[in-house]
Amino acid sequence: MRTITLEEHFASPGFLDGPGRELKERALRFGAAAEKLLEQLGDVGEKRIAEMDAAGIDVQVLSLTSPGTEQLPAAEAMALARESNDFLAGAARKYPTRFAGFAALPTASPDEAAGELERMVSQHGFKGAVINGHHQGRYLDDRFFWPILARAERLRVPIYLHPTYPPRPVIEASYSGFSPVVTEMFAGAGWGWHIETAIHVIRLVLGGVFDQYPGLQIVIGHMGEALPFMLQRLDVMPIAMTKLGRPVSNYLRENVHYTFSGFNFTPTFLELMLQVGVDRIMFSADHPYASMARARAFLDQLPVSNADRERIAHGNAKRLLAIDR
Repeated sequence: MRTITLEEHFASPGFLDGPGRELKERALRFGAAAEKLLEQLGDVGEKRIAEMDAAGIDVQVLSLTSPGTEQLPAAEAMALARESNDFLAGAARKYPTRFAGFAALPTASPDEAAGELERMVSQHGFKGAVINGHHQGRYLDDRFFWPILARAERLRVPIYLHPTYPPRPVIEASYSGFSPVVTEMFAGAGWGWHIETAIHVIRLVLGGVFDQYPGLQIVIGHMGEALPFMLQRLDVMPIAMTKLGRPVSNYLRENVHYTFSGFNFTPTFLELMLQVGVDRIMFSADHPYASMARARAFLDQLPVSNADRERIAHGNAKRLLAIDR
């Protein structure tokens, strides 16, 4: 069975010298495990492919690891986006049957971001873009960012909306009062990343993004960032109130795709499938932050038909991303 994973991360040299400096510092503080993670992020060659082969992963769609470019000022963001995109394009050219790419974008400068997306899609065959949440507290429903969304719709490529930490005032109001490590995890991988991303998606809906750009597709990971559980509840906001063209839940079923990315939990998967249908779900591992082998084992044991497993494993991704391998 062919497999394509969509939330798989890398780090370019420029990233590690810039916003990724903390990863280097952690490697110095925390030793072998952090050093291994750093090595895996920087590898877009034979070692990564050997790990993919061992886990049964055929294709990775790679994206620049968080925090990406989103918290940088415009000039720095543009320089880093171009450096990391060109770095990834080189890997995809060298291993065209194993790697594809999502472009990093300088969201601080939407017109330049739209141009960078077009460059990477048109010239290098990238499959869309990754955006790591808000830009210094501003979300994509802000019309300032809509040139990016318009270009993605015109190019017929999705935007992968990846988690980031909430804005600092939110962290201080909702996640503080504990030890620094607890606050970091509470605001991050333990809770805040996922709720932050869910709020961002709801803002896109309520802000009229999908009425303006009905062909736009957003991808989110982690089995839907808790949205499937709340999907029907969101419809307590009726059309008469929201002034949208459809109920909120319709957008979440028709303009959003969902991946696993480290959430290898069967009950969570079943809730997602019941709410959005199998054609909206795609396989992911969240490498190197989560195990490819564990993700593949989870895929193989899902309580679905073989035909549905094939859709999740590769068919839905091939259709959405126009991957011909």
